[in-house]
Parts: sequence; C-alpha cells; structure tokens
Amino acid sequence: MSIDWWTLAIQAINVLILIWLLARFFWRPLADMIAARQKAAEATLDEAEARRAEAETQLAEIGRTRAGFAQERAAVLAEAKSAAEALKADILAKAADEAEAQRAAARAELAREAAEARAAWTDAASRLAVDIARKLLGRLDERALREAFLGALAREIARLPDAERQSLTANGAAFTAVSAAPLDAEEEERCRATLAEAIGRAPALAFEADPDLVAGLELKGPHLVVHNSWRADLDRIRAELSHDGRS
Repeated sequence: MSIDWWTLAIQAINVLILIWLLARFFWRPLADMIAARQKAAEATLDEAEARRAEAETQLAEIGRTRAGFAQERAAVLAEAKSAAEALKADILAKAADEAEAQRAAARAELAREAAEARAAWTDAASRLAVDIARKLLGRLDERALREAFLGALAREIARLPDAERQSLTANGAAFTAVSAAPLDAEEEERCRATLAEAIGRAPALAFEADPDLVAGLELKGPHLVVHNSWRADLDRIRAELSHDGRS
C-alpha cells in the first residue's frame, strides 16, 4: 500500500483549517456564551444567596419580633392578672365594708327600735303608774296624806348638813311650798311651823299648787329643791327602769 503524501497533507491542511474555523467561529462564541451563562448563573446564585441571607435576617428579625410579642403578651397577661386580682380584692373589700356597714346599720336600727320600745314601755308604765296613783289617792284621806308628806319633807331637810341647812334662810332667801292640791290656811300655818322647826328659823314661804305632783309637798328655793312627791318617785323609778333596760 502506498501513501499519497500530497493528499494526506491537503487533508491535514483541511483539518487545520476546519479546526481554525471551528475555534474562531464556533468554539470561541460558544465558550463566550458558556462563560456569559456561567457568570449569569453565578450572579443568579449570588443574588439567590443574598436573598437567602436577607430572608434569614428577616426570619431572625421576625423571630425576635415574635419573641418580643410573646414577652409583651406575657407582660400584658401578667398586668391584666394583677389588675384583675387587685380589682377582685377591691370588690371583696368594698363588699365586706358594705356588709359591715349594713350590719352596723341593722344593729343601730335594732338598738333604736329597742330604745324606742323601752321608751314607749317606760312611758306607758309611767302613765299607768300615775293613773294607779291617782286612783289610790282617791281612796286616801288627802289631808292625812299631805301631813305625811310634810313630815317627810321635814325629815329630808333635817338630813342636810348644819351649814347647808342654816344657809337656807341666809340673806332673806324665799321658798315656795308646792303641793298637789291647794292648802287651806291651817295647813299653810302647819307647814310654816314644821319647816321653821326643821330649818331652825322661819323661812319666807309662799304656796302654790301643781296637780302634776299627783300627791306630795315639795320645797323650792334659789339654791335648793327638795323633791317629795309621788311624781318625783315615779320619775326616779322610770329613770331606774330606763337604766336597767340599757345595761
């Protein structure tokens, strides 16, 4: 087999020309296009990475915001709970105060009603006692009764200390003898004599009647009042009953 070197050389030259043409008009634009595509891909990857980083940053910020929201929510819930407990305590305290005020008002009302009842009972008892005393008085000898009260008045004056008894008529002091019914002239003289004996000297004495005494004889002066009547006794009993009812 013989080799045609000229044909081989021409074919080699054709191959070289083909390679040169491919390199110039195909591989270089293709390489440039591949490079451009690679750069674009790298740019896209860089942009994607940047966006990923930005997204991660935003996610981290969202996480911090959510954590802040959670803390704020917890703080709001804690504040609301504290406010609710304070409101509950205030409501309970006000309810307790109101209940105590109502109990105090009820106690005061009961005490007032009891006091009114005692006062009404005492007043009724006093009126009843006066009526009974007046009825009993109608069965007694009024003159003898006045004589008995005159003796009791003299004894009351005799019990006074000497200095106080002597001062009764000092500086011309005048007295009034008050009886439930008017005294006749004999009874007035008897009264003057008895009081003069009890005091030690005759006092300046006037007479007047007061039916509210029911029965009795009282002596009134500028510095002395001697209560000596059924009315005074009934008032003392009434005061004692009122005191016992309050105690």
